[in-house]
Amino acid sequence: MKQDVLKQLYQDLLKNLGDQGNWPAESPEEIILGAILVQNTRWENVLLSINNLRQVLDGDFKKILDLEPETLQDLIRPTGFYKNKSKSILRVFSWLDQHAYNYGEIEDNYGKNLRDELLGLFGIGQETADVLLLYVFDQLVFIADKYAQKLFSSLTRKEFSDYSSLHQAVELEGFSLSEAQQFHILILEFGKIYFARGASFEESFLFGATFDLT
Repeated sequence: MKQDVLKQLYQDLLKNLGDQGNWPAESPEEIILGAILVQNTRWENVLLSINNLRQVLDGDFKKILDLEPETLQDLIRPTGFYKNKSKSILRVFSWLDQHAYNYGEIEDNYGKNLRDELLGLFGIGQETADVLLLYVFDQLVFIADKYAQKLFSSLTRKEFSDYSSLHQAVELEGFSLSEAQQFHILILEFGKIYFARGASFEESFLFGATFDLT
Protein backbone atom coordinates (compact mmCIF):
# COMPACT_ATOMS: atom_id res chain seq x y z
CA MET A 1 0.00 0.00 0.00
CA LYS A 2 1.16 3.52 -0.76
CA GLN A 3 3.20 4.96 2.09
CA ASP A 4 2.19 8.59 1.54
CA VAL A 5 -1.48 7.63 1.66
CA LEU A 6 -0.97 5.57 4.80
CA LYS A 7 0.71 8.58 6.39
CA GLN A 8 -2.22 10.78 5.36
CA LEU A 9 -4.63 8.31 6.95
CA TYR A 10 -2.55 8.41 10.11
CA GLN A 11 -2.56 12.20 10.14
CA ASP A 12 -6.35 12.36 9.61
CA LEU A 13 -6.94 9.96 12.49
CA LEU A 14 -4.57 11.91 14.72
CA LYS A 15 -6.13 15.28 13.80
CA ASN A 16 -9.69 14.14 14.48
CA LEU A 17 -9.17 11.82 17.44
CA GLY A 18 -6.18 13.42 19.12
CA ASP A 19 -3.09 11.82 20.61
CA GLN A 20 -4.18 8.61 22.35
CA GLY A 21 -1.03 8.12 24.37
CA ASN A 22 0.79 4.81 24.46
CA TRP A 23 -0.05 1.29 25.64
CA PRO A 24 -1.26 1.71 29.24
CA ALA A 25 1.43 -0.15 31.15
CA GLU A 26 4.37 0.56 33.43
CA SER A 27 6.71 -2.21 32.28
CA PRO A 28 7.27 -4.61 29.37
CA GLU A 29 5.98 -7.43 31.54
CA GLU A 30 2.71 -5.57 32.10
CA ILE A 31 2.35 -5.02 28.34
CA ILE A 32 2.84 -8.74 27.75
CA LEU A 33 0.28 -9.65 30.40
CA GLY A 34 -2.22 -7.20 28.95
CA ALA A 35 -1.72 -8.52 25.43
CA ILE A 36 -2.47 -12.07 26.57
CA LEU A 37 -5.31 -11.25 28.94
CA VAL A 38 -7.19 -8.98 26.51
CA GLN A 39 -7.89 -11.86 24.14
CA ASN A 40 -11.68 -12.28 23.85
CA THR A 41 -12.54 -9.86 26.64
CA ARG A 42 -12.89 -6.17 27.49
CA TRP A 43 -9.99 -4.03 28.67
CA GLU A 44 -11.85 -3.28 31.90
CA ASN A 45 -11.59 -6.97 32.79
CA VAL A 46 -7.89 -6.95 31.99
CA LEU A 47 -7.34 -4.09 34.44
CA LEU A 48 -9.10 -6.05 37.18
CA SER A 49 -6.81 -9.03 36.63
CA ILE A 50 -3.64 -6.93 36.39
CA ASN A 51 -4.55 -5.12 39.61
CA ASN A 52 -5.05 -8.50 41.29
CA LEU A 53 -1.59 -9.58 40.14
CA ARG A 54 0.01 -6.27 41.06
CA GLN A 55 -1.21 -6.55 44.66
CA VAL A 56 -0.05 -10.15 45.10
CA LEU A 57 3.30 -9.63 43.35
CA ASP A 58 4.02 -6.17 44.83
CA GLY A 59 4.13 -4.78 41.32
CA ASP A 60 6.95 -7.07 40.16
CA PHE A 61 5.39 -9.15 37.41
CA LYS A 62 8.60 -11.12 36.94
CA LYS A 63 7.61 -12.96 40.13
CA ILE A 64 4.63 -14.47 38.32
CA LEU A 65 6.50 -17.77 37.91
CA ASP A 66 6.46 -18.11 41.72
CA LEU A 67 2.67 -18.45 41.68
CA GLU A 68 0.93 -21.80 41.72
CA PRO A 69 -1.05 -22.32 38.49
CA GLU A 70 -4.32 -22.44 40.42
CA THR A 71 -3.51 -19.17 42.18
CA LEU A 72 -2.71 -17.50 38.87
CA GLN A 73 -5.98 -18.76 37.42
CA ASP A 74 -7.94 -17.25 40.30
CA LEU A 75 -6.19 -13.88 39.93
CA ILE A 76 -6.93 -13.59 36.21
CA ARG A 77 -10.43 -15.05 36.38
CA PRO A 78 -12.09 -11.70 35.47
CA THR A 79 -10.76 -11.99 31.89
CA GLY A 80 -12.30 -15.41 31.25
CA PHE A 81 -10.57 -18.38 29.59
CA TYR A 82 -8.34 -18.26 32.65
CA LYS A 83 -6.98 -21.81 32.37
CA ASN A 84 -5.60 -21.34 28.86
CA LYS A 85 -4.50 -17.78 29.59
CA SER A 86 -2.64 -18.85 32.73
CA LYS A 87 -0.92 -21.58 30.72
CA SER A 88 0.08 -19.04 28.09
CA ILE A 89 1.35 -16.55 30.69
CA LEU A 90 3.48 -19.19 32.40
CA ARG A 91 4.90 -20.42 29.10
CA VAL A 92 5.75 -16.92 27.88
CA PHE A 93 7.26 -15.81 31.17
CA SER A 94 9.29 -19.04 31.40
CA TRP A 95 10.68 -18.20 27.96
CA LEU A 96 11.44 -14.65 29.07
CA ASP A 97 13.09 -15.94 32.23
CA GLN A 98 15.35 -18.17 30.14
CA HIS A 99 16.49 -14.99 28.41
CA ALA A 100 16.84 -13.08 31.73
CA TYR A 101 14.13 -10.62 30.57
CA ASN A 102 16.73 -8.96 28.36
CA TYR A 103 14.45 -7.69 25.61
CA GLY A 104 17.19 -6.05 23.59
CA GLU A 105 19.22 -9.24 23.58
CA ILE A 106 16.16 -11.29 22.61
CA GLU A 107 15.50 -8.96 19.67
CA ASP A 108 19.15 -9.13 18.60
CA ASN A 109 19.29 -12.92 18.89
CA TYR A 110 16.14 -13.71 16.92
CA GLY A 111 15.95 -10.70 14.59
CA LYS A 112 13.51 -11.33 11.76
CA ASN A 113 12.72 -14.77 13.21
CA LEU A 114 11.34 -13.32 16.46
CA ARG A 115 7.74 -13.34 15.19
CA ASP A 116 7.96 -17.06 14.41
CA GLU A 117 9.50 -17.70 17.83
CA LEU A 118 6.64 -15.87 19.54
CA LEU A 119 4.04 -17.73 17.47
CA GLY A 120 5.54 -20.97 18.74
CA LEU A 121 4.64 -20.09 22.33
CA PHE A 122 1.35 -21.43 23.67
CA GLY A 123 -1.53 -18.98 23.34
CA ILE A 124 0.32 -16.46 21.16
CA GLY A 125 -1.47 -15.83 17.88
CA GLN A 126 -0.64 -13.38 15.13
CA GLU A 127 -2.22 -10.31 16.72
CA THR A 128 -0.66 -10.89 20.13
CA ALA A 129 2.74 -11.59 18.57
CA ASP A 130 2.59 -8.32 16.62
CA VAL A 131 1.54 -6.37 19.71
CA LEU A 132 4.63 -7.70 21.49
CA LEU A 133 6.86 -6.94 18.52
CA LEU A 134 5.59 -3.36 18.29
CA TYR A 135 5.34 -2.39 21.96
CA VAL A 136 7.95 -4.58 23.65
CA PHE A 137 10.60 -5.35 21.03
CA ASP A 138 10.35 -2.06 19.09
CA GLN A 139 9.87 -3.65 15.67
CA LEU A 140 7.94 -1.74 13.03
CA VAL A 141 4.91 -3.94 12.38
CA PHE A 142 1.25 -3.32 11.57
CA ILE A 143 -1.41 -4.88 13.80
CA ALA A 144 -4.18 -6.05 11.48
CA ASP A 145 -6.85 -6.59 14.13
CA LYS A 146 -10.61 -6.70 13.53
CA TYR A 147 -11.04 -2.93 13.68
CA ALA A 148 -8.18 -2.46 11.21
CA GLN A 149 -9.74 -5.01 8.87
CA LYS A 150 -13.06 -3.17 8.98
CA LEU A 151 -11.41 0.22 8.47
CA PHE A 152 -9.26 -0.79 5.51
CA SER A 153 -12.13 -2.74 3.94
CA SER A 154 -14.30 0.38 4.20
CA LEU A 155 -11.61 2.67 2.77
CA THR A 156 -10.53 0.46 -0.13
CA ARG A 157 -13.78 -1.37 -0.91
CA LYS A 158 -11.66 -4.50 -0.87
CA GLU A 159 -12.58 -7.17 1.62
CA PHE A 160 -9.97 -7.84 4.29
CA SER A 161 -11.66 -10.58 6.26
CA ASP A 162 -8.67 -12.19 7.94
CA TYR A 163 -5.56 -11.10 9.77
CA SER A 164 -2.94 -12.35 7.32
CA SER A 165 -4.30 -10.68 4.19
CA LEU A 166 -4.25 -7.19 5.72
CA HIS A 167 -1.02 -7.74 7.64
CA GLN A 168 0.76 -8.65 4.41
CA ALA A 169 -0.75 -5.70 2.53
CA VAL A 170 0.31 -2.95 4.94
CA GLU A 171 3.94 -1.97 5.42
CA LEU A 172 4.83 0.94 7.68
CA GLU A 173 7.98 2.02 5.89
CA GLY A 174 8.52 5.69 6.64
CA PHE A 175 6.71 5.53 10.00
CA SER A 176 8.67 6.09 13.17
CA LEU A 177 8.21 3.59 15.97
CA SER A 178 6.11 6.04 17.99
CA GLU A 179 3.93 6.76 14.94
CA ALA A 180 3.38 3.05 14.33
CA GLN A 181 2.41 2.55 17.97
CA GLN A 182 0.07 5.52 17.87
CA PHE A 183 -1.44 4.38 14.54
CA HIS A 184 -2.61 1.14 16.12
CA ILE A 185 -4.17 2.89 19.10
CA LEU A 186 -5.87 5.44 16.84
CA ILE A 187 -7.41 2.63 14.77
CA LEU A 188 -8.64 1.00 17.98
CA GLU A 189 -10.23 4.25 19.08
CA PHE A 190 -11.81 4.82 15.66
CA GLY A 191 -13.20 1.29 15.74
CA LYS A 192 -14.70 1.72 19.19
CA ILE A 193 -16.51 4.84 18.02
CA TYR A 194 -17.61 3.91 14.49
CA PHE A 195 -17.66 0.12 14.33
CA ALA A 196 -19.27 -0.60 17.69
CA ARG A 197 -22.18 0.61 19.80
CA GLY A 198 -24.53 0.74 16.83
CA ALA A 199 -22.53 3.40 14.97
CA SER A 200 -21.34 3.06 11.37
CA PHE A 201 -18.46 4.08 9.14
CA GLU A 202 -20.82 6.34 7.17
CA GLU A 203 -21.08 8.58 10.26
CA SER A 204 -17.32 9.02 10.54
CA PHE A 205 -15.02 11.81 9.40
CA LEU A 206 -13.36 9.36 6.99
CA PHE A 207 -16.52 8.59 5.06
CA GLY A 208 -16.27 9.96 1.54
CA ALA A 209 -12.52 10.48 1.77
CA THR A 210 -10.42 9.25 -1.13
CA PHE A 211 -7.67 6.85 -0.08
CA ASP A 212 -6.07 4.87 -2.87
CA LEU A 213 -4.28 2.32 -0.71
CA THR A 214 -3.74 -0.25 -3.46
